Amino acid sequence: QEQLAESGGDSVQVGGSLKLSCTTSRYIFSNTCMAWFRQVPGNEREEVAVIDGIRRRHYAGALKGRFTISLDHDKRTLYLQMENLALNDTATYFCARTTCPRPDEAVAPQNYDAWGQGTQVTVSI
Repeated sequence: QEQLAESGGDSVQVGGSLKLSCTTSRYIFSNTCMAWFRQVPGNEREEVAVIDGIRRRHYAGALKGRFTISLDHDKRTLYLQMENLALNDTATYFCARTTCPRPDEAVAPQNYDAWGQGTQVTVSI
């Protein structure tokens, strides 16, 4: 059974940076899509970014430029580098995995069948 484990969540000040990690127990194939989603209580889970096994990427429009998704095949680890954090970046961040033809076809939570437990990111003044 797939196991995903996020880490790196923390409390940071506005304008700060943070890097999240997510390890997967399974080999990452070329048609594997791995993603970061985030969720605030009372809201739906929303896409942050998606990357596939050949490192094609898709970002939620508002986050492109501040967030960078990357993948280390050897370590089976997904990363999310977050820069210039804002108050509304506060959320629980989840990593997820699925098989997909390309990242822009796997931007909805229902596209994914394996999830981590989430890691909390809190941005404050």
